[in-house]
Amino acid sequence: MPVQGRRGLRTTVVAAAAGALLAACSGAGGTGSAGGDTINVLMVNNPQMVELQKLTADHFTKKTGIKVNFTVLPENDVRDKISQDFSNQAGQYDVATISNFEVPFYAKNEWLLPLDDHVAKDKAFDQADILPPMRESLTADDGKLYGEPFYGESSFLMYRKDVFEEKGLKMPARPTWKQVAGLAAKADGAQPGMNGICLRGQPGWGELIAPLTTVVNTFGGTWFTKDWQARLTSPEFTRATEFYVDLVRKHGESGAAQAGYAECLNSLTQGKSAMWYDATAAAGPLEAAKSPVKGKIGYVQAPVDRTESSGWLYTWAWGLQKASKNPDNAWKFISWASGKEYEALVGKEFGWANVPAGKRASTYDNPDYLKAAGAFAGVTQESVRNAKPRDPGVQPRPTIGIQFVGIPEFSDLGTKVSQEISAAIAGRQSVGEALKKSQQLAEKVGKEYRDR
Repeated sequence: MPVQGRRGLRTTVVAAAAGALLAACSGAGGTGSAGGDTINVLMVNNPQMVELQKLTADHFTKKTGIKVNFTVLPENDVRDKISQDFSNQAGQYDVATISNFEVPFYAKNEWLLPLDDHVAKDKAFDQADILPPMRESLTADDGKLYGEPFYGESSFLMYRKDVFEEKGLKMPARPTWKQVAGLAAKADGAQPGMNGICLRGQPGWGELIAPLTTVVNTFGGTWFTKDWQARLTSPEFTRATEFYVDLVRKHGESGAAQAGYAECLNSLTQGKSAMWYDATAAAGPLEAAKSPVKGKIGYVQAPVDRTESSGWLYTWAWGLQKASKNPDNAWKFISWASGKEYEALVGKEFGWANVPAGKRASTYDNPDYLKAAGAFAGVTQESVRNAKPRDPGVQPRPTIGIQFVGIPEFSDLGTKVSQEISAAIAGRQSVGEALKKSQQLAEKVGKEYRDR
């Protein structure tokens, strides 16, 4: 999914505190774990999830006899409801969509059932086929597996091949950020109203902070040291942020301080940007049948500076609530929804471009998928494979995460910091001023973890 969907996540700890009051208002799916041959699934209302809902009764239920009651909600609502139900171990929902952001603290709080035993017994699922970074991102510090990916994404650089050819510009297969900045300057104005690059500037931990943090990582910076010392005013973090802000101010989209994933997607689609660094999930809309830039876009690895790779890693995955009364049937659903058989079913029913990809190696060996997604499939697979959720920079980290810090407080911290940096993009303050304020915010969070 595009990363912009993660904005607005409220701190899990806060939402959990409200769980006791709200658990009784859980909506569709019954008033408790379903029991018998019925399970309750709570999931986000993304298009690929809606397709899953349409296919379940005629395929999964018909094959297994297990009925699935779905509760499908917008992102912000579903995250709150999941944290309420799982934190209270109310057991109303057997399975829910979680991401690699939540896994570390959900697992630590013992809200999830480890899946290792189910995986070991289900040889047909083929856990070895799951791309290693996805497996790693859904494995907690205790070494146990707590989720199976429905689909995954990384980040890469997209550019207009035709514009580059007209201007005599050459895009390296593995560009550096210095090279990208030079190309942005030369591509600026290549066509009337076209800017050199689009980069998110909209406030939000899942908006501006996601791409910026990958730049920070590869420039040698980090939000926190291994012992939770905040480092937002370090030379490396400062250099990365100044580079990002300077690039988008000089050669980026107009109104950059309010531009997020959706705005940049529209900018590249409508010919207003020559390049865009963002989620690999963006390739689908760009290569859609009615897209005005279909066949005109090139895709290369995320730009780097000091590291070999810098792409982020995100997955919508299935988590099994520890309090579920139906763990075996819940696993059967997870195994089906994340399995090879389901991908083939989507290809047949909705077209191979709609397959929830980014999670299995076998997807990228499938000729039907490659025919539909050939323009970006290889780069996407490599981007996911190269992602290093536990080692994304040049120094040890206190927790897992590439484009985020894997703690519940980061949704609030990242959003507040993004507001300061977005203000710098808008020219209302300097980067130095923005990071000085941000450092103070991060120091409070770091102290909380050092004192535990």
